[in-house]
Amino acid sequence: MDWDQVILAATGLLLAGLIKGATGLGYSTCALPFLAAAIGLKSAIATVPIPAMAANIGLLFGAGHIRETLKRFRVFYAATIPGIFCGTTLLVWVNQSFATRVLGVITILYVTYVIIRPNLHLPSSWEMKLQFPLGLLNGFLTGLTGSQIMPLLPYMFALKLDPDRFVQAVNIAVVTASLTLILALIYGGLMTWQLAIASAIGVLPALVGVFLGNQIRSRMPSATFRTVVLLTLLGIGFALLININTLFSAAAG
Repeated sequence: MDWDQVILAATGLLLAGLIKGATGLGYSTCALPFLAAAIGLKSAIATVPIPAMAANIGLLFGAGHIRETLKRFRVFYAATIPGIFCGTTLLVWVNQSFATRVLGVITILYVTYVIIRPNLHLPSSWEMKLQFPLGLLNGFLTGLTGSQIMPLLPYMFALKLDPDRFVQAVNIAVVTASLTLILALIYGGLMTWQLAIASAIGVLPALVGVFLGNQIRSRMPSATFRTVVLLTLLGIGFALLININTLFSAAAG
């Protein structure tokens, strides 16, 4: 990697941490476009899990409700594990550009729906029934694209969780997914020692960003928090939809 690539990758990791700390979501998805522009998508997917896991671990104790959240969403978390292994088996041959753009379209459509229908609500009787299929799908998309937000966020939004419980539920899901993704990438031969070292180095800018973002989140009213989350998710969707790799490469050049 030359210095332009290093700066681009470090910027992505720092900004992703800032957004993660402020909104509780989107670390991997925000960092991936920058990393993909610097080192390619497959290498980016192998590089992002360790910083993502570190960023979420840094928020676990700040948000609280760990035991309560683990008990409530245990089926969802468990279902992501086989889903990730299925997704990574396709990673070596599926057109990642197409898959990522499809995910971007889904994300944009979801945010648009929430903006139009702000009273989105999931009946309590469906909360447990949907955990296994949605967890499995979330894991599959994580293994295939590296992004961990869909359908995790729509599901958590529909439950009308308060900000701290929302952040905690997403944190545990991402920590579980990141750890599983690392194991799946090693098993599939996609995680090399070089990428593992680069991923470990990326923890520093990630944690700096999370610290700054967490300070912002602690001063936000609930309504503002929800707006920031939706706008962040909308931006992520557009970033996934356009040819972000070409865009950043052209800017770096």
